[in-house]
Amino acid sequence: MAWQGTIVFFDLETTGLGVTSCHIAQLAASCENTIFNDYILPRIPFDHGATEVNGLTVSYGQLFLHGEPVRTVPLYSSLQSFIEYLGSFPGPVLLAAHNSRRYDEIVLKRVLEMCSLFEQFKKVVSGFVDTLPLSKKLYPQLKWFNQPYLVRYFLGERYNAHNAVEDAKLLEELFSNCWNPDNDDISEFTDWIYALK
Repeated sequence: MAWQGTIVFFDLETTGLGVTSCHIAQLAASCENTIFNDYILPRIPFDHGATEVNGLTVSYGQLFLHGEPVRTVPLYSSLQSFIEYLGSFPGPVLLAAHNSRRYDEIVLKRVLEMCSLFEQFKKVVSGFVDTLPLSKKLYPQLKWFNQPYLVRYFLGERYNAHNAVEDAKLLEELFSNCWNPDNDDISEFTDWIYALK
């Protein structure tokens, strides 16, 4: 039986791996061919490793992706728009990301709290699903569980990994078209919002 509600797949690109200190530079989501994508000018420099992975840099107050300037929106505006986007789907809404519990969920919750938007967010989102341990449970025979490997294995394609839109879209495709987990599997790897307080 499919999840009764909506699962929205999301991803963040950030200035580094420190969950308590990194800034979001790209926030993207995908659900049923409806894409959300914002670039945000971070207020701290990118770690060298982050730029190598996501291709994002800042120069003279402008965000660049692989050397091309991108239009940015303020963090607060982006988060407000994201909450509106999530609220446009039939609830209950779950947010799903690969390695959510150790990264995306923590960073997003921190910035929502920082911007005093977490209460508003909780009105539309019921929880976070981590597809990394979910994939390990569903396919324990696989050698690796990083998203680029899973996309190659199940979909037979390579893609622009570490672009938040592509990551979100392909995670949705894996989850919906290849894995089809049942409600028990989804619930097992969901952190419900009321438990996050």
